[in-house]
Amino acid sequence: MKTMETRKVAYAVVLVALGVVLAPYTSIPIGIARVNPTQHFVNVLAAVLLGPWYAVTVALVISIIRNALGVGTLLAFPGSMIGAFLAGYTYRIMRNVYGAAVAEIIGTGIVGSFVSVYLVAPVFIGRATELSVLMSSFLGSTIVGSVIAVAALKVLARAGYTTLVKREA
Repeated sequence: MKTMETRKVAYAVVLVALGVVLAPYTSIPIGIARVNPTQHFVNVLAAVLLGPWYAVTVALVISIIRNALGVGTLLAFPGSMIGAFLAGYTYRIMRNVYGAAVAEIIGTGIVGSFVSVYLVAPVFIGRATELSVLMSSFLGSTIVGSVIAVAALKVLARAGYTTLVKREA
């Protein structure tokens, strides 16, 4: 049992490193947001490989580091964390990578957009923004990242990493 937990922590650290290292190269400024498809790629991987709580933790740590490095905004928190949780929870129930990807898209693109527009932007950033602008940018970013994650998970499954990805992937 300790070995599995240690392995999960190691995977989480690698996913955080991947999310942080790729962030400056994939961060796209759109209005007050800086969308990052890499974040959603990592969210789906963490959701499938580690589960919902590790996925949320990975998203939180990446968001903190991205903000500290200046390649993220406060909008990274609700989008990434809500999407990661929904993806992980959906994968736990369905054992389907497509379901996890769709949950990431809904969690970030729709729920995360609403939380960002109606709570984070006006309260913490002090700027109002249009829901349609933020939602379209969040959806575009999360769709790209989620599609890449599904492809990566398929490659892992075909390569025989069935201990990481269940056969249903």
